[in-house]
Amino acid sequence: MDDQVTLAALRRHWDASDANDFEAEHDIYREDAVLDYPQSGERIRGRSNIRESRTVQPNKKRFTVRRIIGGGDLWVSEFALSYDGVPSYVVSIMEFRDGLVAHETQYFGDRFDPGPSRAHLVERVG
Repeated sequence: MDDQVTLAALRRHWDASDANDFEAEHDIYREDAVLDYPQSGERIRGRSNIRESRTVQPNKKRFTVRRIIGGGDLWVSEFALSYDGVPSYVVSIMEFRDGLVAHETQYFGDRFDPGPSRAHLVERVG
């Protein structure tokens, strides 16, 4: 699959995620896709189970993509995901096979203040 085609598919995926368009959001996955959440120890197998896990999630979600990088069969998206207005910062690693996501791993991190020892060295962003 051409990298520009994959990048366009990823942008459609994240736009659909932000719009809660669950059908379009999951077009990018293979039927046998696997989604891992290492921090909670969860693995979800199959596009339909991945979609259902997201449709039953009760919080109001918003996605703000910071960047998408990658090539070939390996792509990384960095984004802020807000649940009911509280942001988490997420890295999504997607492995493609035959033009669709075969495996995704998502890592979540919460916002924190800079440590006092380096506060004078940092530039606050976002």
